Amino acid sequence: MTILQVDANSAYLSWTAAALLEQGYPVDIRTVPAVIAGNPKNRHGIILAKSIPAKRFGVGTGTSLFEAKEKCPGLIVMPPNFDLYLACSDAMVDIIGEYSPLLERYSVDECFLEYRECAARRLSPVETAYEIKERIKGELGFTVNVGVGRNRLLAKMACELQKPDRVHTILNDEEIRSKLWPLDVNELFMVGRATTRKLRKININTVGQLACADPVLLRTMFKSHGTLIWRYANGIDDARVVPGDELTRKGIGNSMTIKYDLTDRDEACGYLLSLTERVGIRLRRHGYKASLVSVGVCTGNFVRYTHQLKLPFFTADTTEIYNYACRLLFESWRGEPLRQLGVRVGEFAREDEYQLTVFDMDRLEKDEALNRTVDDIRRRFGEKSIYRGRYANSAFNPIEGGVNGGNFLMMGGFRQ
Repeated sequence: MTILQVDANSAYLSWTAAALLEQGYPVDIRTVPAVIAGNPKNRHGIILAKSIPAKRFGVGTGTSLFEAKEKCPGLIVMPPNFDLYLACSDAMVDIIGEYSPLLERYSVDECFLEYRECAARRLSPVETAYEIKERIKGELGFTVNVGVGRNRLLAKMACELQKPDRVHTILNDEEIRSKLWPLDVNELFMVGRATTRKLRKININTVGQLACADPVLLRTMFKSHGTLIWRYANGIDDARVVPGDELTRKGIGNSMTIKYDLTDRDEACGYLLSLTERVGIRLRRHGYKASLVSVGVCTGNFVRYTHQLKLPFFTADTTEIYNYACRLLFESWRGEPLRQLGVRVGEFAREDEYQLTVFDMDRLEKDEALNRTVDDIRRRFGEKSIYRGRYANSAFNPIEGGVNGGNFLMMGGFRQ
């Protein structure tokens, strides 16, 4: 068995750069100090992705935008665009899916596929890796790394060896010893900071030293996790590629950090509506209906809790999901100031797998027709081309989050 892992290089920044260049932006932000970060005025001022030139200034993912600008005053800052990221991810998956039916979308920017010789191409695993890499670069405008290994773990570790725009292999014992074992132990998958500190205390600093350590000692120190990392250090992994989409197996959700601590019920409903709009669009784009609705909150004191409901039916209707989200919020919210809200749906069925009952068929078919029409208008003319009627007299931007909600839609000016 041979596994390939495809991982987009600096995904958020690369996808933003490709989109900007297509729109005529004069600079490729991958070649200058640049970051993807939220607006600190909205309490989002964290670096989500950075360019290689920004990294040379010491700018790191997860640091504050304020700190990054102190290190690099000329830093270019671009806002995140998660709809763009999902579209780029889908396009990447479409290309990769041509090479094997055994494709697992592990995250928004990485996929595993089990190599199967294609009769039309007759390419080796490494030739397949290079073709995928070059096609994505040529057709989509961003680069990927491709790792080729005899199992998932080795494909993932090979993919991380040197970036960007590379193909690496770890296919046999010799490559395990020459490529995997010299790595610092903290670079091994599933070895975190706490585990690294404990390993260094017993003079285990490289993956090779971990591979040669006494597995009984490791199990004594780390229990079952010690056995797992010893197996990984030796290149042993029995996990198979599970065809499907990890994004939808985990659920589809959206969350929002609010500019101020929120206490008003009507405003909370507005924010939930805005979040549910995005969740509904993504749910329908994937071709799913959901039977589980969950709402999560973070209070001003950073206390987090969630509340969920299993529905007796499946739905992809924005209004229906929104109504249940409001019900869940008000069943769990005790009135304390809210800093963050989130909506998530799960436990899916394909749209063509779910049979409507005679009682709800007429209503749901009308709702679904309306949702499809709205999605199509937004796809063709932009998200701001159509919005809910309760936003009509509000200065609030319904695409970014709202203080209103409602069941009716009105047309805004179409904008390309």
